Amino acid sequence: MFGYVNINKDTLSKEGLATYQSFYCGLCQVLRKKYGVKGQMLLNYDMTFLILLLSGLYELDTVEDEVLCPLHPTKKRPVRINEATYYAADMDILLSWQNFADDWRDEKSVSKSAMMKMYAKAYKQVKARYPDQARAVEGAIAKLHKAEENYESNVDLVAGCSGEMLAEIFDWKHDVWTDTLHSLGFYLGKFVYLMDAYEDMEKDRKKGNYNVLSLIRREKPEGFDEFCRILLVSMMSECAKAFERLPVLLYADIIRNILYSGIWTRFQLVQARKNKKSQGKAGKKHRKPLPLPGGRNKESL
Repeated sequence: MFGYVNINKDTLSKEGLATYQSFYCGLCQVLRKKYGVKGQMLLNYDMTFLILLLSGLYELDTVEDEVLCPLHPTKKRPVRINEATYYAADMDILLSWQNFADDWRDEKSVSKSAMMKMYAKAYKQVKARYPDQARAVEGAIAKLHKAEENYESNVDLVAGCSGEMLAEIFDWKHDVWTDTLHSLGFYLGKFVYLMDAYEDMEKDRKKGNYNVLSLIRREKPEGFDEFCRILLVSMMSECAKAFERLPVLLYADIIRNILYSGIWTRFQLVQARKNKKSQGKAGKKHRKPLPLPGGRNKESL
């Protein structure tokens, strides 16, 4: 489910890109510090967005430093680390373990089972440290599994399970901003779930896995892609409205880049792949028959 909450590099300033990268690298450092190399394996852009949002909202004291990175050994990389970085690292463990467990239930993948065991100790530690978040994630996953078993076709109900997870995770401090952060996380979680379902439709069809959007396309094939686009736009519209209600000044340009532009880069990529595939099929279907000896072709036989 990770990888959808990203920046649009083409429309972000050079300074903004450097700041974003420093928070991303800061998360990498904290994951390694808390959980070792296996923690770094979970590094993703989605949690970087959470760090930026919480850092901007609460105007956290942030330590800026430079570190050597094995992937970039010739030059030190700038990093920014604060309290939200540590929180996001823990939430990364919480969500990743559940993601592995979900894949194991769907696919019975040996590799996913191994990943669950690898992060089991870390998951228990985070669960003990953040019982409310863990309870919300586990409860939402249980509801999602029940919906999948029943082949639930109510897209709002199914996507809402992921929304409930992120709503609780975004509500870091349970304070005056609770309702707004809940709303932002809820609609972002729904978007991520639906975007993931949209991208995985073909893969799920081949494997016989449940996919709520496949059920909808089966019932209403006409205008399906446009329906999905409108659905995703409505989710991000509500998410952006919630953000604009927050008094965020720090990093607001980067956050808006993600919410208004970056979030759509993956959708556009998926659309391009779908169009290329459909054009390829159409080309094969309408390909001119090869000529046979004597000036005849297969159609004339």
